[in-house]
Amino acid sequence: MAVLALVAIVIGLLVYFLVYDQKKFYYSAAFRINNVGYQPSLEKQTSAEFRELSTAVETLINQAFQAHSLRKKMIHSYVVRFSPDEGAVLADAVLVFKFVASDSRKVLWESVNSALLRRLRAPTGSLSIDLASYRLSEIPAESGGNLIYSCCGTRVDRSVERIYGGNIAEKGEWPWQASLQLNGVHRCGASLISNDWLVTAAHCFRGFKDVNSWRTSFGARLRPPTMKRSIRKIIVHEHYADNVMSHEYDIALAQISPPVQFTADVHRVCLPEARQVFPDNTSCFVTGWGALKDDGPSVGELRETEVMIIGNEVCNRREVYNQVITPGMLCAGYLEGGSDACQGDSGGPLVTPDPRDRWYLVGIVSWGDECAKPNKPGVYTRVTYYRDWIAAHTGV
Repeated sequence: MAVLALVAIVIGLLVYFLVYDQKKFYYSAAFRINNVGYQPSLEKQTSAEFRELSTAVETLINQAFQAHSLRKKMIHSYVVRFSPDEGAVLADAVLVFKFVASDSRKVLWESVNSALLRRLRAPTGSLSIDLASYRLSEIPAESGGNLIYSCCGTRVDRSVERIYGGNIAEKGEWPWQASLQLNGVHRCGASLISNDWLVTAAHCFRGFKDVNSWRTSFGARLRPPTMKRSIRKIIVHEHYADNVMSHEYDIALAQISPPVQFTADVHRVCLPEARQVFPDNTSCFVTGWGALKDDGPSVGELRETEVMIIGNEVCNRREVYNQVITPGMLCAGYLEGGSDACQGDSGGPLVTPDPRDRWYLVGIVSWGDECAKPNKPGVYTRVTYYRDWIAAHTGV
């Protein structure tokens, strides 16, 4: 019995040190890419040029650890900026690892540095890396976190479970999700697209445009929220027909005050470029505090569910929505029903990740025939269609 007890204690200590005595370590890596000329579009994280180059750089960094003992220790790498450097491009990235807190910081840095430098010295495909410019340094967790949260569309790394037919979201899982509250009561969802702008559905403000009646909150729970803000300005699309039950131009903006300081739990989603394409059958997630069934009450905990983009041609079939889906609309869900947004989710985000796991706002919950019915998927405002309108009013 004494031996068994000792074994149990040893196992317990091992579990503690291997699992619970771990913390995140952040490293800043920088190097010049000689064969890429700098262009202004690289300043914008959602541009095609930024996405293409950052994918190549992050792939290169990740390859350094794929066959290394650190493979299971690495959480993610993030390109946080590209800047001009003698006519070429300087890439700045943040690498995140999870190590035992008591490990030697010097030994950890040497291990990370050795693996990354070995990869950069090997053939690097289409990238010509200037090894003389390479730098790696450990940075404080707060600084590393701030750099990552300044990037749009990043989120807490968790396994996402499979709103109607969905599951409760965890803290920080959908950090751009906001609740729009009319006189203290949740009315609609919204998405944070900058430190002071939300995008939502125009119909949320039908008959209620007095900014003093509105507040917004962030966080996975309505009570208590992670953060609250006042509404400073409301901009409803000028072509939205407020006096009739119209679904066209169902988009609005709300400016919040004071601006948000981005944190792990509250930061912005990526806005797609106007020409960006999200193909049919793309997997997306819709989130909100809406009803779990048609005409049901809203819930206090943020919920999530996975849906698939359905092409407008299919969605306009007679048995689906019979030619009422316009180019500014997008359908997502399942023709067999089962998972959908519902009342109270209006204005909220429909998002999908790119290959770098940055999340993009594909749609805004707009309307549908009840909730999760067969042949009646959710209909969303198509964000790419209104991308220029958003930029004209917000500068984002």
